[in-house]
Amino acid sequence: MKLLRLLILFIVFQVSAQQGGMWIPSMLEGKNEKEMQSLGMKMTASDIYNINNSSLKDAVVHFNGGCTSELISSRALLLTNHHCGYGAIQSHSSVAHDYLKDGFWAMTDAEELPNPGMVATLIVRIDDITNRAFEGTSDNMTEKQRLDKIAQNLDKAQKEVVKESWQEVFVKSIYHGNQYLLYVTEVFKDIRLVGAPPSSIGKFGSDTDNWMWPRHTGDFSLFRIYASKDNKPATYSKDNVPYIPKHFLPVSLDGVAENDFTLVFGFPGRTNEYLPSIAVDQLANKLNPARIEVRDVALKIVDSYMRKDQQIKIQYASKYASIANYWKKWIGESQGINKSDAVKIKKKLETDFDKLVAAKGLQNKYGTLLSDFDSMYKEIEAVSLANDYWSEVVNRNVELLSATVMMYQLEQVYEKKGTQAFEEAREKLNKRLEGFYKNYNATVDKAVFEKLIEIYANNIPRTYLSKSLSNVDFKKLTDEIYKKSKLTSYEGVSELLSGSPSDFVKKINKDKGYQLGKELTADFYNNINPKFVKMSEEIATVQKVYMKALLELFPEERIFPDANSTLRVTYGKVSGYQPKDAVYYKPVSYLDGIIEKYVPNDYEFDVPLKLRELYETKDFGQYAENGKIPVAFIGTNHTTGGNSGSPAIDAHGNLIGLNFDRVWEGTMSDLYYDPAISRNIMVDIRYVLFIVDKYAGATRLIDEMKLVHPKKK
Repeated sequence: MKLLRLLILFIVFQVSAQQGGMWIPSMLEGKNEKEMQSLGMKMTASDIYNINNSSLKDAVVHFNGGCTSELISSRALLLTNHHCGYGAIQSHSSVAHDYLKDGFWAMTDAEELPNPGMVATLIVRIDDITNRAFEGTSDNMTEKQRLDKIAQNLDKAQKEVVKESWQEVFVKSIYHGNQYLLYVTEVFKDIRLVGAPPSSIGKFGSDTDNWMWPRHTGDFSLFRIYASKDNKPATYSKDNVPYIPKHFLPVSLDGVAENDFTLVFGFPGRTNEYLPSIAVDQLANKLNPARIEVRDVALKIVDSYMRKDQQIKIQYASKYASIANYWKKWIGESQGINKSDAVKIKKKLETDFDKLVAAKGLQNKYGTLLSDFDSMYKEIEAVSLANDYWSEVVNRNVELLSATVMMYQLEQVYEKKGTQAFEEAREKLNKRLEGFYKNYNATVDKAVFEKLIEIYANNIPRTYLSKSLSNVDFKKLTDEIYKKSKLTSYEGVSELLSGSPSDFVKKINKDKGYQLGKELTADFYNNINPKFVKMSEEIATVQKVYMKALLELFPEERIFPDANSTLRVTYGKVSGYQPKDAVYYKPVSYLDGIIEKYVPNDYEFDVPLKLRELYETKDFGQYAENGKIPVAFIGTNHTTGGNSGSPAIDAHGNLIGLNFDRVWEGTMSDLYYDPAISRNIMVDIRYVLFIVDKYAGATRLIDEMKLVHPKKK
């Protein structure tokens, strides 16, 4: 028994004892609650999640399906990241009113701008319906039969749930399909833009500082939820009024210090913490390097043209940032996995797992799981590489080939669904391609094509290499395609798309660029993707059993479920870190750092005149700390994509900041959380208030907040 206990401690507490984890808020009572309180929290689990009384969860909002936001006033003022509100800010911008460049501040309710299609979702309650989900299932069923029965049970549960008529419901599985939760929600559909700083504040540091610390980005924007006069969700109407929330977050003016308790509440997107060692090793040392190489080459080529031509810089700025984002993330992820010895640690845990299975006499049930993983991941490696090379080269980074993918899909619509479906699809594609070619430059794309098609041909596993790329002169191929193909301009594409469906098929199949793209895409859909999907599903089945084994073997321990865009709590402390030898990063950055980074007229590091004047005159109001304005801070909270805009909450339940990024060295936390180097980055709420008040003069927004001093009680 002593050996079993030691094994349990070693396996489970690799994460939970170090503050990592993304916890279901309705399941915090017990060990989570005690650990949070041991870290300094002054609240109870029911203060965080309660369905009978107001609680923190009533102030946390899923923002437009992708980010998190929080209610910070009794009039439903909604705070989220600038990058989360970017699309809305952009949609309201014009040459006369460039809100991205100059910022936007509504000085009255009447000036707040509606955003058609935008939604804000509040969680009413979370019900565990696992028992209902598995009713009528048995071990004698095939996996398909089990899943079909579960689907029927879940459908019935959603139809029979007790809720109000205006409320909505959905179900999500956790623990890889071993548990099911039902969520009752209220979805608000009248969300108005209230305020946003200029991009020189909201995106300060842009691509260069992305994933990095120290950070100096005022990454915030403000919206407001409007509701019907009876305080119910409603579509936009001039008669709607600000929603009255069950709870909103008081705002702390006391700031943070090293080792202060922090709670981040939000909707993290996706993690894979329980992958076996072979999967993590494969990702870090095979798949990521392949994707990084493709994007590295593409980025260098695009950057060389952007530096020489202002028009190209404008055309490619957004695309460059998008490509660079995950390129940089993958580099940090692989480095972090290797630096933290994640693979070695997982292998040790797996050895102990097998010993525990043997000690409990469960070899027949779980004894082959790790060997199954080993053989499956070895088998899937080649097709995974093929899948990634096609995705990175054909579908994303070579724009002409991306256009061929769209054309191929249109041709398939005609062949499989007929003329009417083709006409509808063609109309949509025409509009899409108009925007696509607005920011297209054939010279840039040609240079990218020549380098990336060679990488593709030389590195994709031979089994999946298309015939046209065997023993080819890549420069000659490039010159021929970009000289003859009509896919190098919107005018050429429009000509190909014109005429009857049969005319389109004839013309497109004579196009040199399409001929290559069609072959590559057909090979993907016929040879690569089916095998990749089939093997991924087989691995997922084993992963589900592995997760079940962990839960069964360690019933008393806390194993957090992977993120899946549902409401989660993650807790930790404000903490600096040591990324490498002789370097230590302090946990708080200041306005001084913005001035230090200032480069006049630079698209990443320009600083608005008024902000510089406020700095020079030290006109900081009540938001300074020892004569300095704090900008951002870092903590040990376990976050990922989807946590953007999440509130950072102090020990008493007050707002101290909002989450917006992670440090580069810790981006591997989606796969393996290491408390030594995993840090999330948060905007200090005092910087938000300083910008709203002193920079924008939007004091009416400050006046509707509840400002508190919890440390002075």
